[in-house]
Amino acid sequence: MAYGVKIAKGDARKRTATKRRHIRIRKKVSGTPERPRLVVTRSNRHMVAQVVDDVQGHTLASASSLDASIRGAEGDKSAQAKQVGALVAERAKAAGIEAVVFDRGGNKYAGRIAALADAAREAGLKF
Repeated sequence: MAYGVKIAKGDARKRTATKRRHIRIRKKVSGTPERPRLVVTRSNRHMVAQVVDDVQGHTLASASSLDASIRGAEGDKSAQAKQVGALVAERAKAAGIEAVVFDRGGNKYAGRIAALADAAREAGLKF
């Protein structure tokens, strides 16, 4: 399937590049019932992580920096990303999920994305 992405200028160029990377990654990465996909969405202010079964099209577990337990927490955005990673791993394990496929959503594996992934691994989720 061919996807067209418009060429843009300025900040829209960054969004376009991220979208292209995400499309390229999604060609290879998909979640199954045995090993669902851990999707990370990053904005300038917040992080969202979801564990998705692509066969059924259902979200099995999710966590966000907008959750009440994380929202009032102290620390910078990387510290909040760590908390989101630990929380999504905890919720995934409660749903019976031990291993996932990591989908960084077209973002570089550095900073908040890496912090979230490391925290999820430390909480016992296998990548």
